[in-house]
Amino acid sequence: MAHPYAHKLPLEERLAALQEQNLQLARELSELRNQEALKTQFLSNISHDLRTPLTAVITHAEILRDGMLGAVNDRQRESLSGIISGSRQLLDMVGEILTYARGAANQLTLTYSTFTIDALIEQVCTVNEPLIAKKGQTLSVDIEAGLPSLSADREQIAHVLANLLSNAIEFTPTGGRVWINASNGPLTERGSTILVEVGDTGIGIAPEHHDLIFREFAQVDASASRSHHGTGLGLAIARKFVDLHGGNIWVESALGQGSRFYFTLPAGSPT
Repeated sequence: MAHPYAHKLPLEERLAALQEQNLQLARELSELRNQEALKTQFLSNISHDLRTPLTAVITHAEILRDGMLGAVNDRQRESLSGIISGSRQLLDMVGEILTYARGAANQLTLTYSTFTIDALIEQVCTVNEPLIAKKGQTLSVDIEAGLPSLSADREQIAHVLANLLSNAIEFTPTGGRVWINASNGPLTERGSTILVEVGDTGIGIAPEHHDLIFREFAQVDASASRSHHGTGLGLAIARKFVDLHGGNIWVESALGQGSRFYFTLPAGSPT
């Protein structure tokens, strides 16, 4: 005669197996979180450690270029300028990694100040004028009259605008056109907004890659032979900064038809 509880043993065994699986998954999840925290800390540490020697390279190269340690000829000055330019590019990339690490660790904070979007656009355009001239591009700016002032983190919004304009210049061929427009944006539950558009007549982005470009470390062309290089963090950081301000950022683009990046910011004082 069979044991009256024999039919329950398989179920009990399955429950025990499921409990063991749940424990194993919990251990693996905890390990993954620890690894993510270690990765973030590593990125933060290495970024800090790289900034000091890179800054030293730039400083000493500038000293040599400016003839403070003796006269240099034109070829030497050109070579030193290349060292400085490349080192500054590396320093910018290190800065992006450090900002990403801070964002991943939820260490980014907002330092509010009051400013106008047109003053910020003028500042970013002035910095990029030499590169625009070098590529033979045209830059136009159209700002709607009477826009309200922003109360936001000026440095972060400048970073967003500079990144979008830099990308527009980089991905637009010689003789192309880039532009920045600012206008009143849509009304939201929080009130009025300012809408900023950064557009170009460049190579464009396929619709299936519109979400990809805002992800950390993402590259549409990830091959070693790609013509455009970077950390893949610029747009991810831009989205983080816009999100922190309660705004939105998105792109409208197609291959061969240029790109138009938009972001919104709440107008007036923060709530």
